[in-house]
Formats: sequence, C-alpha cells, structure tokens
Amino acid sequence: MSPLTILSIIVVYFGVLILISNIISKKDHSNDAFFKANKNSKWYLVAFGMIGTALSGVTFISVPGEVGAPTGEQFKYFQFVLGNAIGFIIVAKVLLPLYYRMNLTSIYGYIEHRLGVVSYKTAASIFLLSRTIGSAFRLYLVVIVLQRFVFDYYNVPFAITVLISLGLIFAYTYKGGLKTIIITDTLQTFFLVSSVFFTIYFICDSLDYSAIQAFEAVKQSNYSKIFFFEDFITNRFHFVKQILGGIFVTIAMVGLDQDLMQKNLSCKNIGEAQKNMFTFTGIFVIINLFFLSVGALLYLYASKNGIEVPLDSVTGKPRTDLLFPQIAFNHLALIPSIVFLLGLTAATFATTDSALTALTTSFCVDFLGMDKAENINKPNIVRTRHFVHIGFSFLMFLVIIIFNAINDASVVSMIFKIASYTYGPLLGLYSFGLFMKSKTVHDKLVPMVCIIAPAITFVLSSYSEFFFGNYKFDNELIIINGLITFLLLIAISKPTEKEVF
Repeated sequence: MSPLTILSIIVVYFGVLILISNIISKKDHSNDAFFKANKNSKWYLVAFGMIGTALSGVTFISVPGEVGAPTGEQFKYFQFVLGNAIGFIIVAKVLLPLYYRMNLTSIYGYIEHRLGVVSYKTAASIFLLSRTIGSAFRLYLVVIVLQRFVFDYYNVPFAITVLISLGLIFAYTYKGGLKTIIITDTLQTFFLVSSVFFTIYFICDSLDYSAIQAFEAVKQSNYSKIFFFEDFITNRFHFVKQILGGIFVTIAMVGLDQDLMQKNLSCKNIGEAQKNMFTFTGIFVIINLFFLSVGALLYLYASKNGIEVPLDSVTGKPRTDLLFPQIAFNHLALIPSIVFLLGLTAATFATTDSALTALTTSFCVDFLGMDKAENINKPNIVRTRHFVHIGFSFLMFLVIIIFNAINDASVVSMIFKIASYTYGPLLGLYSFGLFMKSKTVHDKLVPMVCIIAPAITFVLSSYSEFFFGNYKFDNELIIINGLITFLLLIAISKPTEKEVF
C-alpha cells in the first residue's frame, strides 16, 4: 500500500470523527457533558467502546509480535488476561458501588473524604503523571509506524507527525469530551474488532487454511503454550505471577484510574455501570485470545514466506512489534492493508483521546475545583477547560519527543514497568482507605510515603536475585509496591474521628 493511500485513509478517518464530534457537541459542550456525558450514557455503548480504550495500539502490534519473541513468551499473555478478568469483576463489585454512592466526578474525591486534601492532591498527581507517560508512550510507538511507512516518504519531521496526530485528537475531543468519546470510541472499537477478525481471515486465506486447519496449525505450532508452571522462583512467566499481576494491575490501572472509571461513571446508575463492566470483561478476554492467534498466524506466514522480523534501526535487535505492520503493508493485498491500518489507528486513538479527556477532567476537578457549586457558573470556565486540554496535548507532545530522543530499546522496555511504580501507591492509598476504617493518616506525610514506597520497590526489584534467592519479578511487582505503601501509611496513621465510606 502506497504512502499516499495510507495518508488518504487517515484523513477520511479523522474527517468522520470530527464530523461526529461537531454533531454531538453542537448543542451542548458544557463541563457536565465533557466530564460526565450528562450521566446519560448507554451501558452497552460504554462497554463496547471501552474495548478500544483498554486495547491500545501497543496491544494491537506488540501482543501478536511477542508470541514469537526469542524470550519464548508464546501465549503466556493470556494468563495475565485471565487475571485482568478477575480484576475487572473486583472493580465492578467493590469500587464502582463506592464511587456511585459518593456521586463522584473524579474518583480521587474518595481519597479527599477519607484521608485529607494533601492525600487527595497526591493521588490525583500520581494519576496525571502515570497516564501522561503511559498514553504518550502508546501513541509514540504507533507514530513510529506511521513515520516509517508514510511520513518519511514525504520527508516530514517526526515532531510534525506527532503534532498532527495530537492536533487531530484535540480537534474532535475539546468540545464534547466524554460525551463525544462515548460515540467515537464505539466506532473506533468496531474498526478494531473487525480488523482482528478480518486479519485472521486474510492470513488464513494466504496460507490456504480453513478455520479448523488454522486452529490446528496454531495448536501444533511452537507458539501456542498458554500456561507456565515451571520454576516459580526464576520464571517471569509463571502462572501465579501472571494471574496475580493481572488482578492487581487491573484494580490499579482501571479501578483507580480516572480514564476508564470516567466512562463507567457516565452511566445512569450503578446497575448499568456493573452490567457494562461484566459485558466488557467477556469481550476483552475473547478479543485478546484472537490477538494472540493473529500473532501465531503471522509467524507461520513469515516462516512460510521467508520474512524476517524487522530490526531496530539503532540497536540492530529484532523488533517483534514491527512484524505485523511489515507483513500488512508490504506482503498482503490492498484490502488487508487497509483493514490493518484502520485497526491500528482505532486502537491507538481510542486510547489517546480518552486519556486526554481524563487528564483534563482530573486537573479541572481535582486542582481547579470546576465541579464545586461556587465555580460551576463562573464566566469563561469552559474556556479555561479548553486551555487545560491544550496544555495536556502539548505536554504529551513533549514526552513523546523525549522518548524519541532517548531512542534506546532498554529504556523503552522499562516504560511498561513504570505502571508498577506509579500505580502502586494508589493501590496502597485505596487499600488503606477501604480496610483501615478506624484509622486515618497524618495527611502532610502522605506525599513522602508515595515517594519512598516506589523507591524501596525499585531496590527490591533491582536486587531481587540477591534478596530472594534468584527470584525474578514481573507484573506482580505492583503488589509489593502497594503493600509497602499500605504498611507505611499504617506507620503514619492515627484514629479517625469521622464517618467512613
């Protein structure tokens, strides 16, 4: 597929999103619509649209790529997904009812009620830091793909490509916010889900496989191992580590994250919000299984056609996350290439648009108090929200430029571990609030706790083989971080004197 064709599809795609945004936000672009979609979202639209938010472009290209990675990962990611599913159920049964009882716009309002103002600002700051870095990195990986296959052809600098990408997202989110995203993410998720199934069909067709033959080929291949029970101490892929990591990463990065919870809180009531979460969980597990199947089929296709995994232009090491775009753009027909492009674009921008809206909401509510009665009718309050939205778009631009300047695969791989360090304190804060109801904390000491706990976690992780007899951490590291935060909060606790939710 030529660069001009790819560019034309992207222009049409975003033209549709901007048109939808203008129609939806034409009559109402108030803060209530931007923050909470007027509490009138349909649960089934939220459930379906959340798939696009939860599955980023990184998932779209990296999960299939990892199936054949030299580290022998195969289908080990599905263990983590099963942990995710358990985590989603816990969020639906424990955290969502709490947020609805308190009628929250920002979920960090719970921390303010439970622990104090400083703790509240700390929790919101952790979210702003975590989501900015995580979302910028997800967008960065996909912008690299667009740069390599499109914009390099036109000699467009990388920074301009990033600005164009963020500018397009800003164009269809700055007015309607969440009200717009509920609809646009539903459309983008449709493209994402369709692209997975169509990709499987096109690859099977290229390999002359029927559905049953494809299933047997994947099953008999060297890529299909799901469960890893060997050597709990040194094996990062061990079932228990992946399940526990999946559970707690989900609780922290979904249940304690303003982004995904903001969509849930836009439903009319707790019943519809929970219905949304349970439906979303089922779809999420199935879609991830198909992503892994795509990965196995890609490697079977590459092996049959003598296609090598692309190499990193700097380190010269294999880049498994570029195998999918390499095959889609250079080895499949036009229609499969278009399907891949739409899926990748949908996965990436459904995640980033939601994140920008959540970041804007959190800052406006948690730091500017825009949900407070005395501020709701202030003049120019909507304009202030627009400036905050622009500010976070520019901040994300700077973070992406920094990632590109570093351009070191070892640093890039570490970004995914950042969530274990940044979301761990949130896990500890909420655990303390929920389980230590007879106590509160010395509020001003909480920021120090949220710095010390990740630092201790980093040391334990870096020297785990020395401290724990060759033990290697993986996603379960977030549990250690949360536990250390929890214990430190107990150390600075005192009896509470007010009613606790």
